[in-house]
Amino acid sequence: MDSDARPTRREPPESDATSLSRGVLCADVDAMFATIEAIERGLGPEVPILVGGAPEDRGVVSTASYAARRFGCHSAMPMSQAIHLCPQALRFPPRHELYSQYSRKIMDTLGRYGPIEPVSIDEAFVEVGADGIAPALGEAVKLAIHAATGVTASVGLSTNKLVSKVASGHQKPDGLTVILPGGEAAFLAPLPVSRLWGVGPKTETRLAELGVRTCGDLARVEFETLVANFGVAHGQSLYQHARGIDHDPIVTQRDLKQISQETTFSRDVTDRGRLWSTLRELAYRVGERLQAHGFLARTITLKLRYANFQSLTRSSSLPVPTDDPAAIARIAATLVRTTWDRSRPIRLIGVGASRLIPRESWLQLPLPLG
Repeated sequence: MDSDARPTRREPPESDATSLSRGVLCADVDAMFATIEAIERGLGPEVPILVGGAPEDRGVVSTASYAARRFGCHSAMPMSQAIHLCPQALRFPPRHELYSQYSRKIMDTLGRYGPIEPVSIDEAFVEVGADGIAPALGEAVKLAIHAATGVTASVGLSTNKLVSKVASGHQKPDGLTVILPGGEAAFLAPLPVSRLWGVGPKTETRLAELGVRTCGDLARVEFETLVANFGVAHGQSLYQHARGIDHDPIVTQRDLKQISQETTFSRDVTDRGRLWSTLRELAYRVGERLQAHGFLARTITLKLRYANFQSLTRSSSLPVPTDDPAAIARIAATLVRTTWDRSRPIRLIGVGASRLIPRESWLQLPLPLG
């Protein structure tokens, strides 16, 4: 052996959360669907509203107004359960085209402040520069959104997407949280680790076994310990995110190639009813993000991961591109029926949309002559 050889040692990633001079704003509309229904129907904020499918059809809550949330109602809850908790609530079926019209006004408004990355129909990141990390800009954005649509949005401002996202949910509804450069780790420290990207139910459970419950707890764990327990990539991500470090760039429409949503179940699933409700929720998120970005998809992809971690994907190309959440859900369900080995529990399920084209360019294509 070469006498100069030394054992390799993994070094922790950089620990400076402000190494890049940037500012990111995250705007998250408050209970968007329920708020729009209240505006359109002339209802006050004190009226509990549930938007979602009918309870007799095993519908789920898409959005609960803040008045309904006080009774324990929340999104993804079975509608029958929500109505039991709040029988005086008004239930309305989703009107996605109406919500998309509002979303386009919101995104147009945000686009005036810098390059924009829509995350969903009701949420977006905006690159505002280091000078934009200021309460005045956050207030201006909130006022502009309300003036354009009548809805309120909660805003977070910081040096990166991760911290701004957490900050946007810190004082909902109608909140504004500004985290100045250098304050990222201190802001995150008392919050539960579940607020961080990449910390799902299984990671949260494993961290709890290590005595980690808050972001501050996580920031005190040695880098080598995280790598030993979660692997290099995930361990490094946890190490950085606990300290408020995130260099993820703003992805504008010009850069967008595909949109996908996936979820890992806390327990492996074989129940078709739960799979369908999860698949439908994922499809609706994909459709809403397509609408927010102004794209149609020509290919829909299903991703499955079995309990033994074997993964597979199946795709369907469409004769007519779509951004319709219901259509995406039907296509994904067909892929499940033709792909899933029902004797094998599912650990993860995902829905993706690719081969994207701008909605306007498709609508402007000339119709074929008869």
